[in-house]
Amino acid sequence: MPELVLPTTAVRESFLEAMDEFVAEGVERSQTAAWIDTHAPRWSQPDTFETFVRAVRADAEEDSPRPEWHVPCTTLWWIDGDSYLGRLAIRHRLNDFLLDVGGHIGYDVRPSRRREGHATAMLRAALPWARRLGIDPALVTCDVDNHGSIRVIEAAGGELEDVRGVKRRYWVPTA
Repeated sequence: MPELVLPTTAVRESFLEAMDEFVAEGVERSQTAAWIDTHAPRWSQPDTFETFVRAVRADAEEDSPRPEWHVPCTTLWWIDGDSYLGRLAIRHRLNDFLLDVGGHIGYDVRPSRRREGHATAMLRAALPWARRLGIDPALVTCDVDNHGSIRVIEAAGGELEDVRGVKRRYWVPTA
């Protein structure tokens, strides 16, 4: 049964396979693009992967170093046993960019495991995590032509606030 967990080295091999899928698909279409651009060359070594996992987990801490335009972010991985299925990011607060475009929650399902209900289950499972962080409701956005994400967000109770450019902006209750 898939579950949301904090990033872990236990799924390293499957994670690396998933990143290869994102690259083959065209990484720029992925929420995971920044990780791939920054870390991919070093992931092949277990010790550097462990360092990466620690850094991703530390990003949730308020005092962790980060670019000034980033906010604290809890990253969770959707796994089934030792299989990495996707990731979800809960941004603890909104800056101007996140309020307009990015939202509190962003998610990505590995290409080979899409259209199996993982995004819907992952978003629903993340809502209590967001609530514990004091987020209610959560802003979740998607591209206007991403019909799969529209269905995912609406299935989680998302109410469309507006469309800004190419982004649909929904507020999803976390309670």
